[in-house]
Formats: sequence, structure tokens, C-alpha cells
Amino acid sequence: MAEGNRPKDEENGWANKAWTALSAVRQRKPLIQCITNFVSMDLMANTLLAAGASPAMLHSLQEIPEFTPQAHALLINVGTLSDAWLPAMKSAAKFATLFGRPWVLDPVAAGGTGFRLKACLELVELRPTVIRGNGSEIIALSKASLGANQGVDSIHESMDAIEYAKSLAQASGAIVAVSGAIDIITDGQQVVGAGNGVAMMQHITATGCSVTALIAAFVAVDPSHALEATALALSVFGVAGEVGMEMAKGPASLRMHLIDSLYGLDEAALLSRVNITNMS
Repeated sequence: MAEGNRPKDEENGWANKAWTALSAVRQRKPLIQCITNFVSMDLMANTLLAAGASPAMLHSLQEIPEFTPQAHALLINVGTLSDAWLPAMKSAAKFATLFGRPWVLDPVAAGGTGFRLKACLELVELRPTVIRGNGSEIIALSKASLGANQGVDSIHESMDAIEYAKSLAQASGAIVAVSGAIDIITDGQQVVGAGNGVAMMQHITATGCSVTALIAAFVAVDPSHALEATALALSVFGVAGEVGMEMAKGPASLRMHLIDSLYGLDEAALLSRVNITNMS
């Protein structure tokens, strides 16, 4: 639905919720444990700091039992997956669940190899609160979860993956978010679309990883409304990209301005830019 055709009360409702959620993150400064890939650590940590959260890039298996219960949310990103890290990921997910902490899974390249897909499916079985991936990743997980052919060999847009996302949400109990030109968020029944962001963000490595960490921070401050929190995080990150793009000359400068813009987002910017619609 075009922005100009959206009901005004729906538009304002989501925008007001976005400001409330971002303000809550800034006020409460949730501690987010990130077990993530080497490529994303810097941008992810700075994204969380710019939003007001507190990142902890901790992945030692020996530290999990002591640290994970103290975190307000956990992020697991399998981008640079290895045999050595997988036990820590599983242990952290179990402790997060045991202590009632939300956790978010980013199944990077889930269909790329058999080892990676198997690891992602084992993590899905540990009941993540949210799963966020691109269309191909969500389709791969959904097909495998339902016992169909494993893996995908093409790039898919978010709109191609809606039914797969709904099926994965129903099978896993997680909120499933599919990144794309329109980000799709579903609990298996309700479907929401977030339409913020700029194409140049795709030319910056780890933006997808970083927005998943932001989702963890938003869910940490409102765990009982995980679908809303996920949509709001995706939209807020996209708005920061839009504002940053107005000052950027290319991917490198957008990376800098993205962080600055996220740090400086105010109520007026969100009220005028947030673009979230109910699709079902």
C-alpha cells in the first residue's frame, strides 16, 4: 500500500509506538549479549550503542552460564559459524530460555551448506523469540522445518517468502522477519510490513546483522509484544538510513551517517517517516 493511502490513525499509531520503543531502549539501556560473526561485530556494537543499548560481544562457552542470565536479551548470528562456536550458541540459547530472556536468531546463509542448515535447525528447535533473515534464508529454514527439500539456490525478495515465513513462525513459535525492500514480520497469522530504508544500505556489510541486534534490544524492553517490537526496530533502523543517506555520498559515508542518525533520531523524524502497515 502506498504511503499516501495508509489510514492516518494506523500511520500515527505505529510512529508513536516507534518513538516510545526507542525512548524505552535509551532509558533502560538493555544489555544485549551478541554471539555474532567477526565481520559484523564493530557495526553491530556501534548500532546498539547509538540506539542506547549496551552490547556485550561474548561467545566463550565457559562464560555462558554466568553471563547469559544477566543479559536482557541474546542475539545469535551464525555468519562465521564454526564447530567451536556452535556449542556456545546452543548453551546461550538454553540459558536465555531457562531464565526467561528473549533471544533472536539470524540464520545467515542457512541453506548454503548442510552443516550450516543443520546448525540453524538445531537452534530453531531451542525456541528463539524472533528469527530474522533474508528471503532465501527464511525459505531454506521453512522448507527444511517442514521436511521438504533443503536449501535454496537463488535470491528471493521478502514478498516471495511471506507464506514460508508464516509456516516457519507456526512451526517454530517464533516471530519471523524477512528483510527486503519491504520487511515482512509475521507470527504465523498476522503479517506486518515495514517499508523504511534505502537501497544503499545493501552495499554496507553487516547492516542486516546490526538490525537484528537492534531487534533484540527492542524486544528486550517489550518482550510481551515481540511482533510489534520487531517491526518497530526494523523501521527505526530504516529511518536512520534514510536520514543518513541525505548526507552520504556512498556506502562508506552512509555507514558513518547511519550511526550518527540513529543516535540523533528524535520524535519528529519518526512521526514523519515511520512506514509500517498491517498486511493481514
